[in-house]
Amino acid sequence: MLRAGIVGLPNVGKSTLFNALTRSRKADAQNYPFCTIEPNIGAVEVPDPRLDFLAKLSKSKKVVPAAVEIVDIAGLVAGASRGEGLGNKFLANIREVDAIIHVVRCFENSDIVHGEGDIDPVRDIRIINTELLLADLQSIEGQIDRNLKKAKGNDKSAVANVELLRLLSDHLNAGNPAASLSISDSDVQRVKSFNLLTSKPVIFACNVDENGISPKAGENRFVAAVKSHGEGYGNASVCTICAQIESDICDFSTEEARSFLEEIGVHDSGVSQLIRMVYSLLGLASFFTTGEDETRAWTFRSGMKAPQCAGIIHGDFEAGFVKAEVVDYDELMAHRSWSSARDAGKIRLEGRDYQFKDGDVTIFRFA
Repeated sequence: MLRAGIVGLPNVGKSTLFNALTRSRKADAQNYPFCTIEPNIGAVEVPDPRLDFLAKLSKSKKVVPAAVEIVDIAGLVAGASRGEGLGNKFLANIREVDAIIHVVRCFENSDIVHGEGDIDPVRDIRIINTELLLADLQSIEGQIDRNLKKAKGNDKSAVANVELLRLLSDHLNAGNPAASLSISDSDVQRVKSFNLLTSKPVIFACNVDENGISPKAGENRFVAAVKSHGEGYGNASVCTICAQIESDICDFSTEEARSFLEEIGVHDSGVSQLIRMVYSLLGLASFFTTGEDETRAWTFRSGMKAPQCAGIIHGDFEAGFVKAEVVDYDELMAHRSWSSARDAGKIRLEGRDYQFKDGDVTIFRFA
């Protein structure tokens, strides 16, 4: 399962957000720096209303949504790349995730300590990014040395690695994240193999208070500043969320939570929006199977072909793949049943080269 890591300065609401995302109380969320030392890990269900329709259609006994793993990583501080605040340990935790949820504080409250003294989310982002850049530069230096040794033996891959690593070094030394470097499609996988912290996709999660989440209040000035800054960070995504409210209602039923949010003028949970953004950021999508026993969302990487998707369910399905009966979710919903969709010619028989799309509902045929 792919992972997204929650990072940020101490005391910006990371553990509170983790508890809201995982609907748990696993993370200790206290008003002091470094209340998290060891990372907390939790599986998070991806909200998807399409499952409800499919389950009703098939009278399913069970519904299984897609899921991603969220890691709550302790707060970084200036000097983390030199080991300050147990920085080396925390940077190693970030290296193990596939995407980053960078939490920044976008509300003022004198009762909650901020390590930098005042509220300035763009400054906070720069502090974290500087530490990630410095850690990447150290990593690049070591990788250049290793690849130079291989290049002496006429290793063509090592020669290409050195050229790209030097390009990345210049780019990072100019204060730019690896994610914002323009490279050819053929170099994308090569950069991924370097496992650089600043090459990971990022969502800036703007943590606001209750007043900041209400549409009536207009756009929070801190959030506006983060959105402007995010445009230069490899087009990072930005999400606004009130971690405290979301944590407070995580024990509510779905209906109770919806009712509470509507009372304050919010029509969709910030947690739901953030989870969907993480899912998309990781390059993931869902196809569905449905029947009396269960309706399930299966996670696949965008671009995967039919046999690979069959293999997500079971290896035998991929090995013996013959065909896939596929219908688009919207078409199935419009016709209200599998048989009606078939009569209308909306169910297709797809072969080995078919690339699955988000929302495909399928039955696999295999030998």
